Amino acid sequence: GIGEHVWLGEIDENSFHNIDDPNCERRKKNAFVGLTNLGATCYVNTFLQMWFLNLELRQALYLCPSTCSKLASGEGIPSDKDYEPQTICEHLQYLFALLQNSKRRYIDPSGFVKALGLDTGQQQDAQEFSKLFMSLLEDTLSKQKNPDVRNIVQKQFCGEYAYVTVCNQCGRESKLMSKFYELELNIQGHKQLTDCITEFLKEEKLEGDNRYFCETCQSKQNATRKIRLLSLPCTLNLQLMRFVFDRQTGHKKKLNTYIGFSELLDMEPFMEQKNGVYVYELSAVLIHRGVSAYSGHYIAHVKDPQTGEWYKFNDEDIEKMEGKKLQLGIEEDLAEPSKSQTRKPKCGKGTHCSRNAYMLVYRLQSREKSPTIEVPAFLQELVERDNCKFEEWCNEMAEMRKQSVARGKIKHEEVKELYKRLPAEAGSPYDFISLDWLQKWLDESTPPKPIDNSACLCSHGKLHPDKIPIMKRISEYVADFFYRRYGGGPRLNVKALCKDCVVERCRILRLKNQLNEDYKTVTNLLKVTVKGTDGFWVGKASLRSWRQLALEQLNEPDEDTEHSNGKMNGNTQNKDESNEEKREEEEELNFNEDIVCPHGDLCISENERRVVSREAWAKLKQYFPKAPEFPNNKECCSQCKILEREGEENEALHKMMASEQKTSLQNLFHDKCRPCLGSWPQETDELYIVSQFFVEEWRKFVRRPTRCSPVSSVGNSALLCPHGGLMFTFASMTQEDSKLIALIWPSEWERIQKLFVVDHVIKITRTQAAGGDPEGARYVSEPQLCPECREGLLCQQQRDLREYTQATIYIHKVVDNKKVMKDAAPELNVSSSEAEEDREENKPEGEQDPDFNQTNGGAKRQKVSHQSYVTYQKQGIRRSTRHRKVRGEKALLVSANQTLKDLKIQNLSIDGKVLSDDTATLGSLGVIPESVILLKADEPIADYAAMDDVMQVCMPEEGFKGTGLLGH
Repeated sequence: GIGEHVWLGEIDENSFHNIDDPNCERRKKNAFVGLTNLGATCYVNTFLQMWFLNLELRQALYLCPSTCSKLASGEGIPSDKDYEPQTICEHLQYLFALLQNSKRRYIDPSGFVKALGLDTGQQQDAQEFSKLFMSLLEDTLSKQKNPDVRNIVQKQFCGEYAYVTVCNQCGRESKLMSKFYELELNIQGHKQLTDCITEFLKEEKLEGDNRYFCETCQSKQNATRKIRLLSLPCTLNLQLMRFVFDRQTGHKKKLNTYIGFSELLDMEPFMEQKNGVYVYELSAVLIHRGVSAYSGHYIAHVKDPQTGEWYKFNDEDIEKMEGKKLQLGIEEDLAEPSKSQTRKPKCGKGTHCSRNAYMLVYRLQSREKSPTIEVPAFLQELVERDNCKFEEWCNEMAEMRKQSVARGKIKHEEVKELYKRLPAEAGSPYDFISLDWLQKWLDESTPPKPIDNSACLCSHGKLHPDKIPIMKRISEYVADFFYRRYGGGPRLNVKALCKDCVVERCRILRLKNQLNEDYKTVTNLLKVTVKGTDGFWVGKASLRSWRQLALEQLNEPDEDTEHSNGKMNGNTQNKDESNEEKREEEEELNFNEDIVCPHGDLCISENERRVVSREAWAKLKQYFPKAPEFPNNKECCSQCKILEREGEENEALHKMMASEQKTSLQNLFHDKCRPCLGSWPQETDELYIVSQFFVEEWRKFVRRPTRCSPVSSVGNSALLCPHGGLMFTFASMTQEDSKLIALIWPSEWERIQKLFVVDHVIKITRTQAAGGDPEGARYVSEPQLCPECREGLLCQQQRDLREYTQATIYIHKVVDNKKVMKDAAPELNVSSSEAEEDREENKPEGEQDPDFNQTNGGAKRQKVSHQSYVTYQKQGIRRSTRHRKVRGEKALLVSANQTLKDLKIQNLSIDGKVLSDDTATLGSLGVIPESVILLKADEPIADYAAMDDVMQVCMPEEGFKGTGLLGH
């Protein structure tokens, strides 16, 4: 039962190795060569195969001179170096030569893909790739002297049409000529390719606001506009616009509409001039498998121009399409069951229909025989060099297969011979050997390492009784063979069984059995009331868990031996850590230590302990001989008694202090009685300022004097700059900075100075205007405002709000024109400090204020008076603007430099202002961290939940940005 069955009996030679037959990688006769998919480069592979089978393009590229051809005509190509193409044309030349004459079943296009700078892990828009690469190729070839090379892209793919606008008033006709390399056809609402072409060319009326300015009439007139096809290329690329932008969701989506197309396409009815030859033959169908525009797989159906046979190009795999398989454009969708698919329309002979085809390629019909393309000598030399490498690899793999077979046969004989003698007969000497090693010995894929039995040893250096199940007992003869051939150790024979461990195990088993009886006995003894002083103090917590503690104590030797050698599972560090944690827990939970005070004596709290009888204590001492012992006539710790009295005195003192301060500072305790700068009280011309942080800390102490430390000082330095100037203007203190300060009446300020140490006095004085006009009053602060530091603070605040990265904002859907935020989240309306304090009062003991918890506890927050004004102000901003996500909102991670367009969501507004400029950045639009942006839909969005995917992290689509395709 250890895997030996695969070695018994006759064995096929192929099972002796895990190396595939290298001939499977060899190109079959008259077959095409595939291309490796480098991750998500199937869209590149389909176009490469299609362009390769364009014989005129291939011929022109072969004629293009390269550094390699110059070397070949001179001293020859260096044999000690691998060929590295320098330009896109050279890469394409070399790829086409390999596709034509390589002996490999498929080749690697990584050099070409790397030269373009494409990300192999990201699938891109195939149509965009086609356009950009053709533009790059045309630009590159335009520098060639040979006109057949220089103009090949225009000859093969370039046509011409005109935008013709006709004035309805005077009949003037204006033309705008334009070249095209593909026709982009809308497929929505159409079933046939010809219908799509007709719509592309149909007449458009220019009326109303869209009227046309006529040069003859010198005024705007109603007009018609349409496209007229003037000339068509040899290769006509028809792009079917399957991937469209969905305005409702803000995403691209795929249209799975069936479009019918014929193998012959007569373009004469669509042409301006009817006297030419415009019959085209279908030569390729490019297909996207998958239901999403953001994923899937690209393949191509391409016709061999020399034989007229169709082939399916699917990366490395190429399959001839004939008989029932000849269904152009038909491929099963990925991740979509066939039952949910729309029924395929019936197609006549010579016609096909597809819901996945995104590009149709037609070639101008010609009776001329396709030319035979020869690979240039310099390229053929490179191909033969690669073929030699392939043959060497095949020979090397074949030799490795032979060696594997030879080793397998030897191992087969070895196993057959040893397996018969593996079991140890009764009375014969034997060895224990690791079962894991024995299984690896039988597994040919992993060559056996030296035998390692160390993981099975106990603390005495012998075989641990618990490790017997993972060992195998084998005969001494086979053990001698194993140690002689593979080495290792230590050897574990009959004398290796550890008697000490077995005896210890028996002792523990007896104690465990006895524990059940003793538990019942102690439970009954605890029911007896102890009289007099003939008893002992035991912690209640210890009594509740003494059985578990005893079991853990009995198991402790096992744990030690189990972890004494950490090689068993290869994760020694974790086991050591967990063992250390367990020992720490046991040290905390030692029996009866729960009633030991910090001074090592009996604790003073009688609620945590009880008296047990001498008989019960004797039973417990059997299991916990080192437990602290306290007879019930033992006095409590004298030091703890003194501390308890002092604590009671301090609590009483704190209560009295809190009561006096609350009575003395009634206005400071109640928000309603405090003055307000916005409506300056008439009865005084002076008001004093303290930080709101001081007020909150003092209120906590007054409310809970026994749990909070008293406040001894007023730290106003946090409101001042390093130069000692005030950081706030009178106007800001009435508005955004009002949450950072508290105003104090003059009479109350006198009491504050008596009760607390004040580091800096901050005073606002009002000077009445002549005539007592309140609007003409002047307000002066002592110390005065520091303009430089105030300006620096404001700049810092604005910078923080405009230069953020990976900050959270919220999109909230508006159902109607009401302010849905307050309706949906009434708890957000509670913003006054009084309400916040009320909530704080109801918190359980020990729970920290979440506002202060942001800065790692109150201790750190108390140091705020020693920090700079910027730090304090930042904390104030974060506290006052923190937003809580509510139902109906989506959170987005954004950066200030992202544009509105990157969000891919429309109909947004913030603070009543509609966000319409797609090119503007979020920072410039006033979107700051924690902003709530409203989304107003013209109609209900059924798929609002589906927006989660986009709203996780809204990063802009890069497309081909940064690649070589945009370099020109």
